[in-house]
Amino acid sequence: MDKQCIFPLPAMSMEESKELFGQQDKNIAILSQVFDTELVLRNDTLIIGNEDETLCRQILATLESLLAMIRDAQSIDERDVIYLSKLIKSKKAVRIGDLTAKPIGRTAAGKLIFPKTMGQKHFVDAMHKHDIVFAIGPAGTGKTYLSVVYAVQLLKQGEVKKIILTRPAVEAGENLGFLPGDLKEKVDPYLRPLYDSLHDMLGVEQVDKYLEKGIIEIAPLAYMRGRTLEDAFIILDEAQNTTNVQMKMFLTRMGFHSKMVVTGDVTQVDLKTGNSGLIVAHALLKEIKELCFVELTSLDVVRHPLVQKIIDRYKECE
Repeated sequence: MDKQCIFPLPAMSMEESKELFGQQDKNIAILSQVFDTELVLRNDTLIIGNEDETLCRQILATLESLLAMIRDAQSIDERDVIYLSKLIKSKKAVRIGDLTAKPIGRTAAGKLIFPKTMGQKHFVDAMHKHDIVFAIGPAGTGKTYLSVVYAVQLLKQGEVKKIILTRPAVEAGENLGFLPGDLKEKVDPYLRPLYDSLHDMLGVEQVDKYLEKGIIEIAPLAYMRGRTLEDAFIILDEAQNTTNVQMKMFLTRMGFHSKMVVTGDVTQVDLKTGNSGLIVAHALLKEIKELCFVELTSLDVVRHPLVQKIIDRYKECE
């Protein structure tokens, strides 16, 4: 490297160093790729193969932000490294404390849960401030998982008495009639993401107990008709597959001391006819100040990094 900058690394423990740099310095390789410059770790210094002062500061800011996450009891992965480096590279204001200041929940195994992106943080804040929140965004942005996490926390704190999770049983190119079993057995596969999130938060045994007692209810959207839902946290998942009539029916079920979260991806509508109730609701209700619409993007995807690239490419073609 003919032109380079050499910076001392912040003091850290051996465990912090392993977490920050990754196995075989994998995270340093990711930073090198994102910032398009050679990076070399040597003892307690970082050698950057570029004299650009702005770029060097951005790389150091990314490492400092990742270290702050580690010191706030978060484990970092490839997605975190890519997200933070791209965010800082885009010169957007980043306050890492917004992501690490307060966990939003804890899994049944005891792991603390934090929002992983600024979009997710905005979603969590919206659930805290508003009684009805719409979260619209692509797959992998944590819409369903974060809403379940928040619902479980309110249940544990006694702020709601039950959790109701529902989604339309719309076929994505397949036919329910060809699945074996009764109606519940036919519908359960469509509700599996909701079960998975609950099991992660409460454990299988606790979820089963709550289901038996009616503290947690998981049902197809059609089962909501004619009810008034009070003292509850209600989540409508896959809302892009509701009709306009279904969406209106669902939103008008809300009773006192309840919260509603509606999640969906408007690019994955499986309805054969008619407009998506989620799209219509956004157009009709976005001016109501007491509601909140949160729009997540591919930057908020917390699955494998390839998922973000796939989403972006499809968006370009569409």
